[in-house]
Parts: sequence; structure tokens; C-alpha cells
Amino acid sequence: MNELYTAEALATGAGRDGHVVTKDGQVEFDLAAPESMGGSGDGANPEQLFASGYAACFHGALQLVAKKDGVDVADSSIGSQVTLGKDDEGNLQLAVILEVVLPGVEKAKAQDLADKAHQVCPYSRATRGNIDVEIRVAED
Repeated sequence: MNELYTAEALATGAGRDGHVVTKDGQVEFDLAAPESMGGSGDGANPEQLFASGYAACFHGALQLVAKKDGVDVADSSIGSQVTLGKDDEGNLQLAVILEVVLPGVEKAKAQDLADKAHQVCPYSRATRGNIDVEIRVAED
């Protein structure tokens, strides 16, 4: 791999009830398990971080493929839901839903762009075959 960028972060404390900081100090905050998992909910959690990162990365991939196809997606947005659950054996696992919003783009073309973005997005490639990822294209 030809390295373009490396992010570094440090987690300390008690895992989901700890603290995270990136080496450059651009991201720093306390973590807290959500109330639905018995925590205080008074901080961010890993699923929120993953949802944010995946949405941003997928949005960049969408903009890249749209530009190649000559489609203006300046008003586009990506919603991301990351769910933490348990499989049939009780193991924790993730599932993702990405909602692609492309105002002014015909539904079939929007779906085509979303499918292409899903093929090139690094997060999609990293998770493919490991977790369920559903891509939903919103009606214009």
C-alpha cells in the first residue's frame, strides 16, 4: 500500500467509559456507554465515531464517482446508522445503514452512483463480508 495518511489515536480509561485523543489533538473527548447499554450516555461512544467516519468517507467516495460521471452532487448528504447487536451465538456485531440523499438526481442514477461509491469507499471495502451494510437511496 502506498501510504497517504495515518491517523493515530489513544484510548485510555475504562474502554467505553474512557477517554480518546488523537495524536494531533484535533479530536479529544470522554467516552460513555449509551444508557441503553447501562451507561450514563454522557459522552460519545465508538459506534457514533464509526458512524461519523463511515458517513464522511462514503460521502467523499460518492463525490468522486459523481464527478467522474459528470453529475453535480453539491447538495448531497449521507446519513449513517451503526447498530451494535448480538448474533445468534451472543457475540457482539455491527450493522450499518447508509442513507444517500441526492437532491435533483433521478432515482436510478442516484442508485447507480451509490452502488459505485460502495465499491470504492475504503470503509465499505474494509467492512465488506464482515458486517451487514445496507445502502438506501432516498426519494428525491
